Amino acid sequence: MGKRVLLIEDEPNIIEAIRFILSRDGWSVEIQSDGARAIDAVRTKHPDIVILDVMLPGMSGFEILRLLRQDPAHADLPILMLTARGQKKDRDLAQSYGVSAFMTKPFSNADMLETVRSLVAQAHQTSKDVTPDEAAAESIENG
Repeated sequence: MGKRVLLIEDEPNIIEAIRFILSRDGWSVEIQSDGARAIDAVRTKHPDIVILDVMLPGMSGFEILRLLRQDPAHADLPILMLTARGQKKDRDLAQSYGVSAFMTKPFSNADMLETVRSLVAQAHQTSKDVTPDEAAAESIENG
């Protein structure tokens, strides 16, 4: 199972809390605080999961989510979106852009850890499903 998290967040207290929770569980946590640099950070760091704040300097979390989902390389990347507001319209917008999960601040340590573990496990299970290349190879072998 992967253990790399990219946390795109600009609040120092939230950064330290999430880093502590996940590092204690063996995760490597990389930080990007500037929304405008977030897409490049995802492309270069190759995280197993992204934890993305809604309100960021430079570019909103919604815009980052939308751009990541438009890129086939990141279409299935687990993305957990964080917000202090938790309004239905925020959740609806995030879901329309393809968010994997949505969490309202403040969150419990247990909820954060469980959600990250679950999203990454689901992504790994999906990636283990038969790919078109595997299906073609199996078809050739069988006949």
